[in-house]
Amino acid sequence: METGRASKTALGVAIRRAAHQLIDKPPVLDDPIAMRLVGDGYPRLMERAMHPVGRDFRGFMAARSRYAEDRLGDAVANGVRQYVVLGAGLDTFAYRNPFPALRVFEVDFPATQVWKRSMLEKAAIALPSNLVFVALDFEHQTLAEGLVKGGLEMHKPAYFSWLGVVPYLTLDAFRATLSVVAQMPAGSAMSFDYAVAPETLNPIGRIAFDRLSERVAAAGEPFRLFFAPEDLEAEIRRAGFQRIEQVDSTRLNELYFNNRADGLKISPLGLCMLTTAWA
Repeated sequence: METGRASKTALGVAIRRAAHQLIDKPPVLDDPIAMRLVGDGYPRLMERAMHPVGRDFRGFMAARSRYAEDRLGDAVANGVRQYVVLGAGLDTFAYRNPFPALRVFEVDFPATQVWKRSMLEKAAIALPSNLVFVALDFEHQTLAEGLVKGGLEMHKPAYFSWLGVVPYLTLDAFRATLSVVAQMPAGSAMSFDYAVAPETLNPIGRIAFDRLSERVAAAGEPFRLFFAPEDLEAEIRRAGFQRIEQVDSTRLNELYFNNRADGLKISPLGLCMLTTAWA
């Protein structure tokens, strides 16, 4: 996204998460804050998010957050007390955080954070005392500098989530972020999603990818970065991470969509994958 402009894709994600609470029973991700945050100001977008055609995308948005928050729970159980949400957008974890000792750092462009804070105020959603906003303009400050300024204790392990961001980056920006997290103390980890290289998709998957790509480009936030799974793993290893897990749609369905009466699941098109890497 452009510096100085709030993210349209962040709004789309939040609306789909809110729609998931309303229409998919039981929700894969229990997020009542999403509905309060979005409110009733986007009826056409909400109607589109609730349409049967949007079920797959809606399911993936819920599953990727659930996956990241499950990995966060593992990290907290192992003593991690710092959580960094990179490209936080309208993420709601900090406002329903079940871990009193966990400090949450939301990192995003200044314009996006101003927009989010106005939405939080309008919805009367209180800011928790263990939340830190890190407004980061990458033209003038590195991620490491921003985290240090925000109070992240770099000598202690932290868990990072980085959802809905990687496809919009340059390769250099992706590698720079990997490098920061890989240098964190042992016990640190990061979960993120990425777009699978379109040339590796089957014909139906390629059609779906092209349509999605056109929509985000029209919103002013085009896809820029793609990986084949083996190339992504090589990038992770090269950055210095010790362990990696890659999760595809089949595994997500096994984890979160088995035996649902409504039949909600993620399609096997394989447009995106989830990854966790441990320092």
